[in-house]
Amino acid sequence: MRVVAALGGNAMIRRGQRADAEVQRENIARAVDSLAELAREHELIVTHGNGPQVGLLALQAEAYAGARPYPLDVLGAESEGMIGYLLEQGLENVMPDRRVATLLTQVVVDPADGAFDHPSKPIGPVYDREEAERLAAERGFQIAPDGAGYRRVVASPEPLRIVEVESIRILVQAGVIVVCTGGGGVPVALSSDIGLVGVEAVIDKDLAAALLARELSADVLLLLTDVPAVQVGFGTPDAHPLSQATPQEVRSLHLAAGSMGPKAEAAARFAETGGRAVIAAMELASEALAGSAGTSVELNR
Repeated sequence: MRVVAALGGNAMIRRGQRADAEVQRENIARAVDSLAELAREHELIVTHGNGPQVGLLALQAEAYAGARPYPLDVLGAESEGMIGYLLEQGLENVMPDRRVATLLTQVVVDPADGAFDHPSKPIGPVYDREEAERLAAERGFQIAPDGAGYRRVVASPEPLRIVEVESIRILVQAGVIVVCTGGGGVPVALSSDIGLVGVEAVIDKDLAAALLARELSADVLLLLTDVPAVQVGFGTPDAHPLSQATPQEVRSLHLAAGSMGPKAEAAARFAETGGRAVIAAMELASEALAGSAGTSVELNR
């Protein structure tokens, strides 16, 4: 089977952890073990989130007064290279007989997308309210609640087209494990006089993963996160895991826009094309693919 596996940004940096390189290496080593199991039996394309990382890069860029801070599209490309390098190296170390390649990936968005007027994508670390409000005042950030804390939020427009999809397809057909469309891809728009130009945004990686899976005619989209399944009634005494759902059923759930909501929407979109999407814990990737773990979303269940 052809499988697109999308790792959440928290797979690399979990809540409350320091954003150190060694912390990311340790977390990615666990992800690599699960991904290698898939790659031994199937064609594998890996994508990943970058919310914690791109926010960290933005803070680092702003800390240096000798140059203007880099825009989010450039920081997105940096995060693709950073995370892709760690994933690529990890996969090569556990599967020395396989070829692995990381591909910087541009994703076209519409500069008139209404998301630019309503920033919603959380990036960077979690702050308490006082610190978040201080940063918002000092740096012009927009902030929003995220769990018990607050995070910076930026525009998250709809992904429309993956520029390098043919290059990805060629690599997959050649037997290469491809890491691509990281962090939702580098957001770009089409300019009539220049061509592709960067856009100040961060694309949701789950929606970009659904687009990637559709454009590559994948059989399964795995949305791997830090919880074992979608919870019906999350946060209530009656909460329970959902094992199967149709696109309509998973869309009817009240899920957080900053976490499980985009995964549910991505799963629904891919399932509507005739594929199977599964939301599951990263360490249960093989079981999710086999149908014994996670929340499976299909048109006809």
